[in-house]
Amino acid sequence: MRSVVKVGGSLLADGARLRAVLAGLAAGSRCVIVPGGGPDADAVRADQAREGFSDAQAHRLALDAMGRTAARFLAIEPRLALDTSPWDGARDETALVWDPALLRAGHPDIPETWDVTSDSLALWLAARLGAPSCTLVKSADAPAGCDADMLSRLGLVDVAFPAFARCFRGTIVIDGPGGPVPIPSRRAA
Repeated sequence: MRSVVKVGGSLLADGARLRAVLAGLAAGSRCVIVPGGGPDADAVRADQAREGFSDAQAHRLALDAMGRTAARFLAIEPRLALDTSPWDGARDETALVWDPALLRAGHPDIPETWDVTSDSLALWLAARLGAPSCTLVKSADAPAGCDADMLSRLGLVDVAFPAFARCFRGTIVIDGPGGPVPIPSRRAA
């Protein structure tokens, strides 16, 4: 069973840490890596504010940004393999990088708004895979003892993250520069 590891696009600004994280995952983790959108997603936000296109279009463009980050991860660490549908189980590679291109057509579980970013998409994928854990590698540390609701209020994760967290049965960890911090669960009944 694969774990899910979201590697934030903000790590593109910290090349040494990003290379170390990707090398570590490629060296022996049986996982699916969810790439953040990084500066390309930030550009989508700015373009939407300037041009006024819909949240649904912005969501699709942000998915494209995640795909571009996935390609960058593969260029940095060639032992990784790209996959658009890791739930089909057809790939045996140790570490896969997920390109969410198939979600461009929409999915009933995923609102097409900025409330959902790669953080919530990582939890959605982890739940779909039945993953034992979902780790979010971020450029900021999570305060110890914060649950998903508090992390969202602090702006460390997106608005939809708490709802996705309540549906996920595995362990959630935020791994910032200071190290991993487990997130207490408040699962839905």
